[in-house]
Amino acid sequence: MSAQPSPCMNPQQQQQPTEQEKVYQWINELTHPDTRETALLELSKKRETDLAPMLWNSFGTTCALLQEIVNIYPSITPPTLTAHQSNRVCNALALLQCVASHPETRTAFLQAQIPLYLYPFLSTISKTRPFEYLRLTSLGVIGALVKTDEQEVITFLLTTEIVPLCLTIMDSGSELSKTVATFIIQKILLDESGLSYICQTYERFSHVAITLGKMVIQLSKDPCARLLKHVVRCYLRLSDNTRARKALGQCLPDQLRDGTFTQCLQDDKSTKQWLQMLIKNLEPGAPQPLGADPRQIGMSPLGP
Repeated sequence: MSAQPSPCMNPQQQQQPTEQEKVYQWINELTHPDTRETALLELSKKRETDLAPMLWNSFGTTCALLQEIVNIYPSITPPTLTAHQSNRVCNALALLQCVASHPETRTAFLQAQIPLYLYPFLSTISKTRPFEYLRLTSLGVIGALVKTDEQEVITFLLTTEIVPLCLTIMDSGSELSKTVATFIIQKILLDESGLSYICQTYERFSHVAITLGKMVIQLSKDPCARLLKHVVRCYLRLSDNTRARKALGQCLPDQLRDGTFTQCLQDDKSTKQWLQMLIKNLEPGAPQPLGADPRQIGMSPLGP
């Protein structure tokens, strides 16, 4: 006589898929338009360390994510993006951020030039919540790249329009978007090739300096310690370049010299120290920066 299942055991419970099996199933469902939206939502909640290789190496997955991005382009101009559309594409962007962050997939991600698909989103100017969420999530992908401090990331970004795109957002974005965009510029400047690129022409340097100056003026009216931290660090790094240091001696906003931000920075020792170092670097007779990038030799002066 065959054994009968115990009444205490539920056959359905015995067949419940594991979390890993669920992830495999959702990745598979990304390639099917009718199941993709739910799969995007579920996978965007996952942060497993091995999710990025699974996404990148799964057949058709990257194509499906790019399709989600491209499908939104018509809603950018004219700006008709809805909250539902924004949420869906941002779930796809969250998965691309996962791929961008992972050391096993980052190089291939850059070689495929995936970040370029996000630049139309960074170029939008609509202030509505769906567009702001879209810009912020797109910035998050670039921020994840520069956070790795890998030379290949900076090398790639300097061949693109990321600097002017970030500067535009720093000038007119929301506080959070400004913070992420300024962080990206900071990371580019901290790289020797990035600093050399920004300071290579007067036009590039002045665009950065004018944008930072506007931000300081705005921050003096509406302080934000987190954003100010990145602004000060950008200024300090610029002062490591001889010509930029000379120009900053003339154009550094007074608000950074006259104690305007003393209260804002009272609990931020690192930013206070950076600001003190910046002021000291710009004093007449201050020692010249050491270890100048040889690629800067022969550059035209930053001043007009």
